[in-house]
Amino acid sequence: MNELDALLILNAVAGIGNSTIRKLLEYYGGALKVLSLTEEQLTADQAVSSMLAAAIVQFPKDEFLSSERSLVARQHARVLTFQDKDYPSRLRDIADAPVVVYVRGQLSVELAPAIAVVGSRRASLYGMAVAEQFAGRLAELGITVVSGMAKGIDAAAHRGALRAGGATVAVLGCGLNTIYPPENEKLFTEIAAGGAVISEFPMTMPPIAHNFPRRNRIISGLSLGVIVVEAAQKSGALITADFALEQGREVYAVPGNVNSMTSQGVHNLIKQGAKLVTSVEDILEDLSPHLRAVTGEPRKDKDALAVDDKGLAALTQSERLIYDSISDRPVHIDDLADRCGTDVLRMTVALSRLELKHLIKQLPGKLFVR
Repeated sequence: MNELDALLILNAVAGIGNSTIRKLLEYYGGALKVLSLTEEQLTADQAVSSMLAAAIVQFPKDEFLSSERSLVARQHARVLTFQDKDYPSRLRDIADAPVVVYVRGQLSVELAPAIAVVGSRRASLYGMAVAEQFAGRLAELGITVVSGMAKGIDAAAHRGALRAGGATVAVLGCGLNTIYPPENEKLFTEIAAGGAVISEFPMTMPPIAHNFPRRNRIISGLSLGVIVVEAAQKSGALITADFALEQGREVYAVPGNVNSMTSQGVHNLIKQGAKLVTSVEDILEDLSPHLRAVTGEPRKDKDALAVDDKGLAALTQSERLIYDSISDRPVHIDDLADRCGTDVLRMTVALSRLELKHLIKQLPGKLFVR
């Protein structure tokens, strides 16, 4: 057994938290030393309660390590500790930073920069379209998108980043050996290939309810800011927003339908001072000092440059007029027809041509964005 093994064991003991583990490491000089102590020694030093001392000493160490090592290898994962140089520095700085992080994929020290996109599991088509659009635009600019791989907004955000060819990080509320929700198995694999899936929990930890609020502090901790797309009044996304504020991160809220339950939490955030955003540009403008500090000015991706050089030059005059009337903010076909002085039928044909040239994208509800 080595120091990493001992840390994995301490991390797996029920009832012991990150702050307690750090206190034990500081007091005794290392995890191996902690595991060498008897219950009487642990309680005599008043390092932990008698109940927790018993849990540490009686934990099935060899059995756990054998299983854990096998599962880590099977999942092609690795383990980072807060003492490793590869541990993300932004995460290391938060209160209650995880002592151990299991990683499948590539988790860089600085994560480019990263922005979280979170929201309701019971998302509307509008909410999922916006989450995917925002995440895709962020990914195009070289920004890592962080979320929780849940149904609804989280999954849409991950898909948006992946489809844009960018990096995304999913933070799980269970061990890496459990894919939750099960229908996201393909997404899990795609995220691991285009970024990372991470968890602070042991490999076989099930997706129990109280794990998810804990994982939300990691989502915000990895990020410069958190975008909340849709959230009811008691949504887990609001817990992420609260952690973000505690950690000194920015909180952004995308407004929604005033009659929708999943807009109430978002609108309350706005009332409480969260910045209302309707495009990625709103966020980039607000975060520009932080982004420059990490990577310099936001860059244009190669595909966007190719569009500028080739795709736009080939447009007809009417197509260029329509293209110039579309931005990152969704616009309805009727509004486009009014702006460009044409009827909806001609507009539909022109929009179809622009879609075929991969210059614009249609969203649900006859909405169009670049």
